[in-house]
Amino acid sequence: MKALGIDPGYDRLGVAVVEIVDGKETVVFSTCIETDKDQPLSKRLLAAGTELTEILKRYQPELIGIETLFFNKNVKTAIGVAQARGMILYLGEQHGCQLFELGPQEIKVALTGYGKSDKSAVLAMVKRLAHNVPPKAIDDEYDAIAVAMTALAHHR
Repeated sequence: MKALGIDPGYDRLGVAVVEIVDGKETVVFSTCIETDKDQPLSKRLLAAGTELTEILKRYQPELIGIETLFFNKNVKTAIGVAQARGMILYLGEQHGCQLFELGPQEIKVALTGYGKSDKSAVLAMVKRLAHNVPPKAIDDEYDAIAVAMTALAHHR
């Protein structure tokens, strides 16, 4: 079983493919897709969507876990992230993946057992539970790994 985990955004999009190998979650691929801040949102979504399509074709995950929108005070950012989520959901359906929309607390509970865990506790559990976690990465990438692991747990 293989899951694509996504920490959605249009500036930075955390992406990770996690597969069950010998009963253990193993990070097969992870990256942070960054878009050009000088481009309009439509071009940024196209760039991220194009790269994500290549990842879907290459790794052919059965599941996609995507973090739900955490609404903050910046409405413009929230709308852009919502549009990125729409593009991701479309691509997931287009590629025949089972979709799991996961909230931050749901991810924290799945990995640490506590819904108010901080980022360092989640990261520590990701590194403890999964094989092949990159030693250094951007937070969005680690978040995507956590999302993929949670999607796999929900699927089981």
